[in-house]
Amino acid sequence: MQEFELIGKVFRQATYAQAGGAVEQSIGDDCALIRVPDGHRLCVSTDSLLAGVHFPWPCDPFLLGQRALAVAVSDLAACGAEPLAFTLALSLPQPDSAWLEAFSRGLAQMAAQCAIRLAGGDTTAGPLNIGITVMGSVPAGQALLRSCARDGELLYVSGPLGAAAAALPLFTDPPPFLAEAVRCPLLQAFWQPQPQLALGYWLRGKAGAVIDISDGLLADAGHIAAESGVQLQIHAQQLPLAGAAVQADAAQALQWALAGGDDYQLLFSLSSVHAAELAQLFPQARCIGRVSTGQGVQLLDACGHALPVEQRGYQHFS
Repeated sequence: MQEFELIGKVFRQATYAQAGGAVEQSIGDDCALIRVPDGHRLCVSTDSLLAGVHFPWPCDPFLLGQRALAVAVSDLAACGAEPLAFTLALSLPQPDSAWLEAFSRGLAQMAAQCAIRLAGGDTTAGPLNIGITVMGSVPAGQALLRSCARDGELLYVSGPLGAAAAALPLFTDPPPFLAEAVRCPLLQAFWQPQPQLALGYWLRGKAGAVIDISDGLLADAGHIAAESGVQLQIHAQQLPLAGAAVQADAAQALQWALAGGDDYQLLFSLSSVHAAELAQLFPQARCIGRVSTGQGVQLLDACGHALPVEQRGYQHFS
């Protein structure tokens, strides 16, 4: 099957690839046409997912479709942007209609959940690689950035950490006696991360700095510290560890939360004046520390003493 047959059979006819919403012109021309509301700014982010690096291979294409789009849309959540459209650049070892149709169903499910439409893309022959570019809109002057954390703000994460990292051993060396009640939430955390869009909208005009946690809490906290010119102090005992990660390996759960990555929760700084409203609207969010003068990221124990950190997060070229 040739490129245009693949596009026509699998993607062009899909409901989530039809013009509508912000997409004025979808698949079929050299460029898509995207409407951006008056008084808004276009937010654009690109993610590349490579087989064997970002996901195990072989794997369920339906779950892969969900994950691929979710991790890309998470960047829009971190910017406070409303999803508009995405493009898909897909490299395939061979044209497999059944695989593509299952992958497309996964995309469709996450696209419906995030209210985003496919606007175009490209397919090529090669090692399996999924390139997704997402576009969103945010009111002018209200984009959430990494560079606006201020001394005295509290530091929050939007939900539990460590479950997706705890799922990785299940793909390579699965524990023989891990209960299904533990295994299932770990796999769900990895394959079906939930972009924190509603929280991103609420944080507009309130948060200091925001980032989504993809490479690990400490690594991504380091980006905020560097861009904002501040120090982030994180209290280890305040971290919300995912229950399934603790059940899988209590001794390893903290390290998964600190450096495992793939959580796609939001890390953000916020003035204490918003704390009560945050707790009411987003009860899973937890305060894990504060912003102070200085530089870098400190991990502290219950007494406020700095803890040694061996690994801060995932590094592609380490």
